[in-house]
Amino acid sequence: MDIGSIIITLLILLFSVVIHELSHGVVADRLGDHTARLAGRLTLNPIPHLDLFGSILLPLFLFMVNSPIIFGAAKPVPVNFFNLRNPKKDMALVSLAGPGANFFLAMALAIPIRFGLIEKTAAGYDILLQAVILNIVLGVFNLLHIPPLDGSKVFASFFSDEMMYRILAWERFGFILIILFLYLGLINLVLLPAVIALSRLFLGFSVI
Repeated sequence: MDIGSIIITLLILLFSVVIHELSHGVVADRLGDHTARLAGRLTLNPIPHLDLFGSILLPLFLFMVNSPIIFGAAKPVPVNFFNLRNPKKDMALVSLAGPGANFFLAMALAIPIRFGLIEKTAAGYDILLQAVILNIVLGVFNLLHIPPLDGSKVFASFFSDEMMYRILAWERFGFILIILFLYLGLINLVLLPAVIALSRLFLGFSVI
């Protein structure tokens, strides 16, 4: 992949992770927690959302190792779940908002391709296709039950308070757990099948 393609991918990724985090903040704000608003994170400006590891180093690392899937993350939007009107249920809703936004973006961006509204030879076709796949990947990846990913909070919300706090306590090991996930090659076992299925659903074909 040439440097131009890498830059385009990183820009699409940055836009997608900003929408992801903004969605968390907006839903939390609607459900009673205004922490993100007070922290200035309810914005499309990418600067407050940038994270050195998740937004830059992680996707570059995946490029370098020729990973079949490229993904990343923005700085998590601060949410105080105790401020939510129904902390356990609303924690799940806030957590689902990020992946949900990515899936919505993927579906919306896939429409011109799915219905033949854009030719494969058109200048924007490959960028549009890449944006669809990246948002599918982000949505699926964040639904994994690995703390601190969104899926772990949704998973934890189904348990008692005591068990929920035990699951969430693993968030302090999040970086190690994600690196371990990548190192063990679980991308091929877990992410790829889901990404293939959703790309076929949204696009009518799989590009992986």
